[in-house]
Amino acid sequence: MGELNKEVVDLVWERPGSNGVSASLFRRWTQGLVFSETEHTALEQFEGGPCAVIAPVQVWTSHQTRQCITLHKNTKEEQKAALCSTLAEILEQACSTSSYCLVTWAKGPCPHTTTHTPLTGGPETSQTPQDQQPSEKRIVKSLSELREEVVSLYETWKGRCGVLLFLYSVILTKGIVNIRNEIEDTTEPLVDPVYGHGSQSLVNLLVTGHAVSNVWDGDRECSGMKLHGIHNQASVGFLTLMESLRYCKVGAFLKSPKFPIWILGSETHLSVFFAKEMCLVAPESPSEQARRVFQTFDPEDNGFIPDSLLEEVMKALDLVSEPEYYVSLMKSKLDPEGLGIVLLAPFLLEFFPDQDTGIPDSFSVYHYNGLKQSNHNERVEYVQGTALVLGFEDPMVRTDDTPVKRCLQTKWPYIELLWNTERSPSLN
Repeated sequence: MGELNKEVVDLVWERPGSNGVSASLFRRWTQGLVFSETEHTALEQFEGGPCAVIAPVQVWTSHQTRQCITLHKNTKEEQKAALCSTLAEILEQACSTSSYCLVTWAKGPCPHTTTHTPLTGGPETSQTPQDQQPSEKRIVKSLSELREEVVSLYETWKGRCGVLLFLYSVILTKGIVNIRNEIEDTTEPLVDPVYGHGSQSLVNLLVTGHAVSNVWDGDRECSGMKLHGIHNQASVGFLTLMESLRYCKVGAFLKSPKFPIWILGSETHLSVFFAKEMCLVAPESPSEQARRVFQTFDPEDNGFIPDSLLEEVMKALDLVSEPEYYVSLMKSKLDPEGLGIVLLAPFLLEFFPDQDTGIPDSFSVYHYNGLKQSNHNERVEYVQGTALVLGFEDPMVRTDDTPVKRCLQTKWPYIELLWNTERSPSLN
């Protein structure tokens, strides 16, 4: 398994021409998947970096436990069941063949195992990915066998290398070649060797099962290159503060997942936002489908398309009955000044007027941040609040402008948040 170890390590850590990963950076990633002592369904992150694995695991764990988080404290067995079910689900989603691979150490869970405390010193601080290569893998052929093996390795996932061992398991289950075929720039590792942040490809792999580098819907072409995006509605979602700064555009497949749970991305960290109301993620309405299709013809997110593309948009939405006459009529109606463009808002108003989204005016929400230092009183706990979703900006209910709110406004433009704590939760 030595050569295979090197392939995995190179995919995760190695950038051509770099000096490798420093021991201090690697140390930040050597932690287990462990629950907070104060919030029994929330995973704790000791240092910056591994949120790229911990947040996706938490988002799936929240899917398992979100209906009962305020009812009782989970027992150790319930924690074990929730975590192992989550890990099996992520591995199942990533699997590209009929077999699954679970990576562990040949002797024991991990060298220098500590279950609940970060590494703070000692001789092991000089170790790097090359020093701590996994040396055993278990291949299972069925989903039932996978679930049994994941449960049997529970102490391994909790051990000091649990995050990395699970990451390596996902990579080998997906297949190194398959991952390299999906990543846009194969010279970039899944973890930045300078700052230790996980790439978007890594987050997408754990959230959707595909290691694509972008968050838009479908594929796009740029200068003859095909850039891969998300191809199906995700089970859990992703929103990012970077969209509010216009650095990227998250597509509908991640913005509107099957369950009301989203990873929230800041410039340096990942946290989780979720609710219990399934109506927040009801099946795509005709107007939402129209908005998504329109935006595929507007990749720059300008809010308009050239009128020459109107017929293609209408055909994609089955709105064309008589192409020559009807499209011409719609062009003149949607572009009365003859500017040669069609705006999104008038287009939706013309074809999909007065459509009710079905979203309640207010609903309970929860925010999770795995870093102790980012939580009130330095305790990893869910922050509960109430979201108000309006169809317009109402100065009477305007709340503080925070990064969490700006991130959520990329999905709900007029959302307001009333948290039950003295301060708003942190994205960082």
